[in-house]
Amino acid sequence: MAERSEMKKTLTLTGITVNAMALISPGSLFWLTYQLQAANTDLAGKSTAMDIFWGLIAALILSFLTAFSYSYLATLYPEAGTGSSYYFAERAFMDDPSIFPKFARLTKYVVGWFSHLYYWAYPGVTVAMFATLTAYIAAAFGATLPVPVEILVALVYALLVGYVAYRGINGSTLSNLLITVIQLVALVVISVLAIAYRVINPQHVQFVYQNMLDVVKPHNFSAIMFQATIAIFLLVGFESATALTAEAKSHKDIGKGVIVSLILQGLIFYVLAYFAAGAWMNNSYTVTVGKTVNHGFAAAAASSAPIGDMVTNLGNVFLHGNGFVLMIIVAATVAIALFGTTLACINTGVRITYAMSKDKEMPTVLGALHPRHAIPHTSIWILTGISFVLGAFGVLSITNLSAVTLISNVGTFILYAMTNLVTLVAFLRHPGRNRVKHTVVPVLGVLVNVAMLAAVFYLGIAGGGIGQQASIIAITASVIWTVIGLVYFLGNSKKLNRKIVGNTPVAHNG
Repeated sequence: MAERSEMKKTLTLTGITVNAMALISPGSLFWLTYQLQAANTDLAGKSTAMDIFWGLIAALILSFLTAFSYSYLATLYPEAGTGSSYYFAERAFMDDPSIFPKFARLTKYVVGWFSHLYYWAYPGVTVAMFATLTAYIAAAFGATLPVPVEILVALVYALLVGYVAYRGINGSTLSNLLITVIQLVALVVISVLAIAYRVINPQHVQFVYQNMLDVVKPHNFSAIMFQATIAIFLLVGFESATALTAEAKSHKDIGKGVIVSLILQGLIFYVLAYFAAGAWMNNSYTVTVGKTVNHGFAAAAASSAPIGDMVTNLGNVFLHGNGFVLMIIVAATVAIALFGTTLACINTGVRITYAMSKDKEMPTVLGALHPRHAIPHTSIWILTGISFVLGAFGVLSITNLSAVTLISNVGTFILYAMTNLVTLVAFLRHPGRNRVKHTVVPVLGVLVNVAMLAAVFYLGIAGGGIGQQASIIAITASVIWTVIGLVYFLGNSKKLNRKIVGNTPVAHNG
C-alpha cells in the first residue's frame, strides 16, 4: 500500500543544500525582480533605487535571523521528518511543563496552515514568471505571444515540473544540482563582465554611482526599508531543507544545509550580482517610452528586463557585438533556474501537507505515498493544478502577478515570525539555552518579520495604483484562507473528538 511506504534516507549534506539552494534562485530572481526594484518609489513618489544594494543587505539580516532559528530547531528536534516548522511548533510547546502544552495542537495547526499560504502560492508565482519570460524571449525574436498561448505555456510548464517532482526526490536533487551550477556560472560570468565594464570605462561613461564604494554605501534609511520589502522575495526558501529530515542520511546536516544555502546564494552570489549591476548602471543606458527617454535607473524601471538589457550591452562590448546572443543564452539559464525554483517549492510544500495529513489535520488522501517513488503523489498533482491556476491568473496582468506574490509573502512572514516564536519557547527552559542565540535572535526575528508584514501592506495600500489593487486582492485571499482554516479546524476537531486547547497533543507521524 502507498500509505505504508516510507520515505527513503538518500540525501547527503550536498543534496540537502542543493534542494534548499534551488528555492533561493539568484540567477532567475535577479533577472525577474530587478525591474521592480528599480521602479520602486517611496510614498512621496521619489525613487528608492539608489539603495537597492542595502535593501538586499537588510533582507539578508532578516533572513539570517530566521535561518538561525530554523537551524537551532532542526538540531534540537532531529525526528521532525517532513514536518519542519509544523512539527517544531508542537514539540516546543509540549516540552515545556508549564501552561504551554495546552496550546501545542493549536500552534502546530496555525503554523502548518499558513505554511500552505506560502508554499502553495509561491509555485504559482514562478509559473507565471516562466510564461512571462517565454513571451519576452519570443519577443526578442520578433514574435508576440497572445495571452491564451502564455496560459498554455504555464500549463505545460506546471505539468513538466509536477512530473519531475512525481519521479521522487533523487531525480529532483540531480536536476537541482545541474540547474544550480548552470545559473551560478552564468551569474558569475555576467557579474565579472559588469565590473570589468566599470573598470575599463571610467572616463567614457557617466555612471549613476560616483565610484564603486558609492554602490555599497547606504543613502537613505527609509529607501532601504522600501527596497527590503521587495528583496525579501529573493531570499525565502532556505528553510525548505528542514522538511527533508525524513530523507536525510544524517539529521545533523539539516541545520547546516539551511545556513550554507543562505550563505552561498544570498551572502555571496546575490551580493556579487547586485554590486556588479550597480557598478554597471550608467546614464548611457536608455529606454524610450513614448516620447520620454529614460536614463539609468529610470530606464531600468521602464524596461521589462533591465538585466537582459545589461547583458546585451556587455555582450556587444566584450563579445564583438554579440550581445543579443549572450542575452538569449542567459535568458535560457534563467528559465532553467526558474524550473529548479518551482520544483524545490513543490517538493517542500507537499511534504508539509504530508505531515499534516498523517496527523489527520488535513484530508488523509493528501498523505498517500507512491509505492515506488515514496513521495506524496496525490498532493504533488493537486499542487501542480493549483500552481497552474495561480500562474494563469498571474499571466493576465502585472496586478494579478503582484497579488499572487503578496499572498506568498504573507504566508512567508507569518511562518517565519511563528518559527522564531517557537524557537523562543523551545529554549526558554532548555539547559543548553544561550541568551543571545536562543532569546535575542528569535525575538528580533519575530519583530522584524511582523514589521515586514505590516510594511508590505501599508506601503502597498498607501501607494495606490497597481500596488494598492494587488494588496487588496492579497488581503482578501489571506482572510479567506484563514476562515477556511478556522472552519476546517473546528469541524475536524469535533469529528475526531480532539481538544482545541488542552493536553491532548497529536502524535506526529512524519
